[in-house]
Amino acid sequence: MVTLAAVPEAPPVFGPERKPRTLGELGVRQSVLDDLALKLLHLYGPMSTRELSQHIRLGADATNELFTRMRTDLLCQVTGMLGNYPEIAITSQGRTRAIDLLAQNQYAGAAPVSLESYVGQVRRQSVRHFGIHEPDILKAFSHLVLDPRILEQIGTALNSGAALFLHGPSGVGKTAIAETISEVLANEDVWIPCAVEVDGQIIAVFDPLVHQESDRSADRAYDERWVRCRRPSVMVGGELSVEMLDLQLNSGSRFYVAPVQMKANNGVLIIDDFGRQRSRPEELLNRWIVPLDRGIDFLTLAGGKKVEIPFEMLVVFATNMDPSDLVDTAFLRRIQTKIKIDAASDGQFIEIFRRVAEDRRLAFDPALIAEVIDDIRGRFHQELSGCQPRDLINQIGWMARYRKREPHLDRASLRKAVDAYFMSRG
Repeated sequence: MVTLAAVPEAPPVFGPERKPRTLGELGVRQSVLDDLALKLLHLYGPMSTRELSQHIRLGADATNELFTRMRTDLLCQVTGMLGNYPEIAITSQGRTRAIDLLAQNQYAGAAPVSLESYVGQVRRQSVRHFGIHEPDILKAFSHLVLDPRILEQIGTALNSGAALFLHGPSGVGKTAIAETISEVLANEDVWIPCAVEVDGQIIAVFDPLVHQESDRSADRAYDERWVRCRRPSVMVGGELSVEMLDLQLNSGSRFYVAPVQMKANNGVLIIDDFGRQRSRPEELLNRWIVPLDRGIDFLTLAGGKKVEIPFEMLVVFATNMDPSDLVDTAFLRRIQTKIKIDAASDGQFIEIFRRVAEDRRLAFDPALIAEVIDDIRGRFHQELSGCQPRDLINQIGWMARYRKREPHLDRASLRKAVDAYFMSRG
């Protein structure tokens, strides 16, 4: 297991500093690159060697090596010049070969990186190297009304880089806290590979729905098989199953797609509404015991071969159930931080109401909100939640739209909103 370095005060952006010049420097099987270049030429038609270089994301020298090999094997031919670059087209022999290759594997994107390169890069970019301090937490969470104790626990958890449990009643802001945690980490960039090669198989990693690409530098000296992104954030909820945590082999495309935890490496993986997934909590937890304990995960290729990859992310379990009812003591020990998010106090509730009202440009009277608090506790026997002010003001806005008038935060509208929102217990 890799020994991690001490946390630096200002962690640098680790990345592939230069573009490999030759195919030998790529660390990937030569046959994988040959096949990829031929598939690209078949799918996109005649192109210059410069265009091929852009499609496959390799430097000019490495691309010229591929072109020379394809030409020597009579898989492509030169049809002319585009500026200073040869224009190449696939031959009939090459087309037959490309069709056979696409039947086996339809991946036709950027050249993959080696598994060894991926492992090393993920380790260097570990969230455990990320240092966060009190001013950073206060600034990031300024839009939420939270107890200072909770903010301190969150800051401590972020510096640990270990998993944490957010638990408490429904509606108290657990999901909002988890999302803000991911935004704190997202302030730093990391490198995500387009794809990884393992034993001749391709695993697509970069996902534009998950990975937010940073502004690209005009300098293209770096290895473009990697994409510079903000630290990723992946949220899964009730749809999560054990099967989703392993490599997904698409029956049509015939190449693997990275599972959620691999896409979340170097970032945050949020398990929302934990305990309400399609798979039983015990199944999910047994699947995560080794990764959480040792920082490594094992994925299975078709045929049964196990692949070891890093498990380097902050895992946030958010639940409105009692953690002790969901997991055993051994698993709770592996989750270093457990943060209970309680119901809002009167002062917090009024402050949240004030902020929401101010955001909607509504006049605000604390005395009216005190009456709402008495109503919630007295008539409906419910605790105060951080989501209630927003939901009640939404109700007022909807009623005003129905009556074609401007919304007002007065006693009458608040009473109607409360009656519509809360359910009496009889």
